Amino acid sequence: MLPLLFADSFQRFWYLFPLLVAISFVYAATREELMRPILHKAGAVALWILGFMAIIFAILFGVSWLI
Repeated sequence: MLPLLFADSFQRFWYLFPLLVAISFVYAATREELMRPILHKAGAVALWILGFMAIIFAILFGVSWLI
């Protein structure tokens, strides 16, 4: 039953990947000038954003079970 609850909202997660790539590259490109550091910084920023979003998701998911 639980996977059926997320079936409709899972399609919204497909917007996460292009948005994550765009934000990471723009942020990295404003900090660096050469391509190699931009790619490394973009990867680090993408992981940081995904980690932050995972923590927030876990907190909200835990709170939703309490309510």
